[in-house]
Amino acid sequence: MKLKYEEAAAGHGKDQPDDDHSAGLTSTASLSPRPGACADVAIVILNWNGAGFLRRFLPGVLTHADGARVVVADNASTDDSVELLARDFPAVELLLLDRNFGFCEGYNQALAQVDSDFFVLLNSDVEVNLGWLRPLRRLLEVNPLIAAVQPKLLAHADPTYFEYAGAGGGYLDRLAYPFCRGRLFDTLEKDRGQYDDPRPVAWASGACLLVRRSAWQALGGLEPAFFAHMEEIDFCWRLWNAGHEVWYHGGSAVQHVGGGTLPKTNPRKTYLNFRNGLALLYKNAAPGELLPALLQRLLLDGVAGLRFLASGQLANCWAVVRAHFSFYGQLGYWRKRRRLAQPHLRVAERPGVYNGSLVWAYFGRSKRKFSELGLK
Repeated sequence: MKLKYEEAAAGHGKDQPDDDHSAGLTSTASLSPRPGACADVAIVILNWNGAGFLRRFLPGVLTHADGARVVVADNASTDDSVELLARDFPAVELLLLDRNFGFCEGYNQALAQVDSDFFVLLNSDVEVNLGWLRPLRRLLEVNPLIAAVQPKLLAHADPTYFEYAGAGGGYLDRLAYPFCRGRLFDTLEKDRGQYDDPRPVAWASGACLLVRRSAWQALGGLEPAFFAHMEEIDFCWRLWNAGHEVWYHGGSAVQHVGGGTLPKTNPRKTYLNFRNGLALLYKNAAPGELLPALLQRLLLDGVAGLRFLASGQLANCWAVVRAHFSFYGQLGYWRKRRRLAQPHLRVAERPGVYNGSLVWAYFGRSKRKFSELGLK
């Protein structure tokens, strides 16, 4: 299933209406397309109390939009985000949500109201550069099988290094632990052009993600129960199961601050990562591979909890416990979502999957770079 970029360029899902997500949403602008090179693209920024990031990065988004529409969907911010947008950014189309729906349902609510053929899910803490959008749009144009693509993500604090949330494209190990070309756990590589090639990946970063509207609607958008964290991995895994492709394109690069909503040490983030990690595996792993992978994942999560306890991080340890109780308590819901996801692709059939244990490679064998895993 791995196509070379040249093969993709020679390539010439399915489309059904999404559920009605319009409740609680009003528009303060006309959402009609405007002419330009990327006029069929809508750059949609989901904002919650991010006035500082909007003030800092939105001018660049507008400057380098390449004809695309720029939409900010505000998740019921309590800061001055809405006033800032109305006063300083009249060119931005503004959608107002009446409460904080979280990242997943917030985007589901907002994108149901935007009728462009392509969406860019763009974090408010991302700085874009001249020409960043067109290579992504071009890739989807030359290969209709591709439903989602991310650019290279570099660290805003030091753009010579990859950024945690997407780096050079997203991968999974056989237990669904996520990692990237350029990032294993918390170890970031320096960008030396080693991951500039376009290629299929297991998942693409939600910090900057170009998506076909038809595929988004066919899959029902992001998993609302995730709230935030790992939602793009789940979405991309479902894309592969549905016959679409997910790619990374190193010919486009953006800079991401990261941790703009919750820092990595926040117990709430720990809870979401562990709970969503279990749900991700349960929803999408192929029959026959689910049970052994889930049992190993439960064991490793227990080890992680004990490490938090040993290091005095009691809140994070308790977050792991709560994550497991939440997953077990909602097992009926996750079972229904698994049926909808229609998992069938085995590890060997999915691009971007390491048929080994990332935990063992990193902590047991001291592998710190993507290239040391033996993946191409």
